[in-house]
Amino acid sequence: MRKEQEKMAKLTAFVKMQNSYREAVNASSFSEKDVDVLQKKFNLFTADESDKKSALDQVLREHLLDQLARRNEKGVDDVSVWEQFVTHCIIACKRSLCSPTMPVVLLGDVFDALTLQQCEQLFAYVEENVSIWKEDMFFTQCKNNLLRMCNDLLRRLSRSQNTVFCGRILLFLAKFFPFSERSGLNVVSEFNLENLTEYGAEASDNLKEILEDENDQNEEYKADMKITVDYNLYSKFWSLQDYFRNPNQCYNKVHWKTFSSHSNNVLSAFSSYKLDDITDSKRLKIDSAPLKDKETKMEVDGFSSTSSQVFFAKYLTNQKLLELQLSDSNFRRYVLLQFLILFQYLDSQVKFKAENYELKPEQIEWVKETTELICRLIRETPPDGPSFLQAVTHILKREEQWSNWKNEGCKEFQTPGGNQKGLTDTDEPGSDRKRLKPRRKGKALGDLIRDSASQGKTYMGNAELTKLWNVCPDNLEACRGRDRDFLPSLDSYFEEAIEQSDPSAMVEDSYKKINDGNFGWRALRLLARRSPHFFTLSSNNISKLPEYLETMIRKIAKDRPTTGSLAIPQDEAKPEVLDGQTEENGADNEQEEDELLKTMKEEETKEDETEEKKPGSFNEKILDSLANILSSSWRKVASKLEYTKKQIEEIISDATDDSECARKWLQHYAEFDEDGNPDNLAYTLEGMGFTEAASVINEMT
Repeated sequence: MRKEQEKMAKLTAFVKMQNSYREAVNASSFSEKDVDVLQKKFNLFTADESDKKSALDQVLREHLLDQLARRNEKGVDDVSVWEQFVTHCIIACKRSLCSPTMPVVLLGDVFDALTLQQCEQLFAYVEENVSIWKEDMFFTQCKNNLLRMCNDLLRRLSRSQNTVFCGRILLFLAKFFPFSERSGLNVVSEFNLENLTEYGAEASDNLKEILEDENDQNEEYKADMKITVDYNLYSKFWSLQDYFRNPNQCYNKVHWKTFSSHSNNVLSAFSSYKLDDITDSKRLKIDSAPLKDKETKMEVDGFSSTSSQVFFAKYLTNQKLLELQLSDSNFRRYVLLQFLILFQYLDSQVKFKAENYELKPEQIEWVKETTELICRLIRETPPDGPSFLQAVTHILKREEQWSNWKNEGCKEFQTPGGNQKGLTDTDEPGSDRKRLKPRRKGKALGDLIRDSASQGKTYMGNAELTKLWNVCPDNLEACRGRDRDFLPSLDSYFEEAIEQSDPSAMVEDSYKKINDGNFGWRALRLLARRSPHFFTLSSNNISKLPEYLETMIRKIAKDRPTTGSLAIPQDEAKPEVLDGQTEENGADNEQEEDELLKTMKEEETKEDETEEKKPGSFNEKILDSLANILSSSWRKVASKLEYTKKQIEEIISDATDDSECARKWLQHYAEFDEDGNPDNLAYTLEGMGFTEAASVINEMT
């Protein structure tokens, strides 16, 4: 009973806040003074901040929808009113009166209610205020809403009729989102399989009969035709577009055979009928209006093209047009470039490509030969064939860098140094683009190397590296230096072990140095460098290291009285040092190696503990939340992570509903998958568009 009373009290207070806000909004002219009125009413209420913001959010949205309905009835198309209303909402957000998402939500409602012409006018307001949307207050909260709003606009627009408006929207998104934003990247390397190319399924009449009634203007052009297009060539040519749309089909034996056969036929047709500048000029004369005596040219990166050339984003697939299209140099270039892009993908390393997607040696050889043929055809296609080929080759090489960047997870780019003190006078303090002061020009690299060589020094380009390399110019001589001798002498290292081997010392075997594994390991290394007995032939097999060391110690002890100190092999002879210094070096070296071994053991223990903890990085709360979110779509995620249908059925064999199935699969992924950790799963979910599930993982880990 008490809970119901509390609910009624909250509801009553919420309605009271709404009525108070509604009076202020209806009476306002959307100026900054009106925001002050809202601020006073906002401060009068003692409810939670979230409740007060929710009430104002709802009032603002209801007022906007009411005004939209009234103005549409009157036929008013002035978008400045909506710009003023959204600006009013932005000021309220900055004063923490309403939610940060409200300005974009209101813009989305306005765009849904306006015509395309009005939307184009209002979008200028969105473009002008991109700096506001990128502020910390709005960016994180509004980026998904802004992206959804722009995508809704793009769905309403026509590619051919609203090209400029579409371009403005895409440019705005490019300015708004950072370069590494996941929503703008195809992180899982998926293809646009919806881009289907439809063409005639049945053969039509002969082209010669169809073109009999063509305009007399084309008679001269038709007389020069050297290629005959039948339905066989027509169907093979347009069927290749399906392989360009989905290159993974080429990894199938049957599809590869079809693709290679059709490609050979099409490229053979290209080779048999080559274009020249004369043919191309005739085509221009027929397809367009007569050129002026003095053609205007536009040069971009070394290419010059006449202003009469037209770019078509999509070509018609009518059989009547193919013969004319094959005589178009631009059309040929687009098709040949499609081949090169496909070949580069087939032979490249892509992170999300299946392991069995590999070309066989004979397929790789065919791709190599065909690539050479295509490059030759591009070079021979006018105008500016060699220059166009050079540009294409450069672009494909840059594409490899782009692919490597995506394989590495699309890491965010950062400006080296990050120092912002180097702004020039022309840069504004709040501008996004910040330029560093020009550095003073120094000596050329060749002059620096020449000056260093004349002084007998080495120049490395870095002050510390140059200093290091000039300590001793001869590296081998530096390695032979007295300060590089870290090995102790045999006498000093084995002195204690020799004393323990004497029966009169009465030292138990368990306390002898030879039973210490660390001592034995160092002893073998020292014997290999210092003792001539280490390489002597022996018929006795070494069963245990302590027994072998005891034998070697007896030999060393036997040599001590006669030589005073053990002889050193000639090739390992070192300058003698003081006994005290040798003992200190030996003790220090032994202590350092003890610490090194201890550190290595601790690191191995930590690695083992880390590996044991890795499968448990998913806690129960994360698994339950993900199971509820992915209950209807977890099978798509499992398929993307290369789980087969048989594996999935085994995992969910005893599950009763979708949520439990998702829970069991997630538990299996966390425990048994080698890459089963929250970061990898969040990366995959984000790439597939499940942003809600990915955000749950990021928040809980």
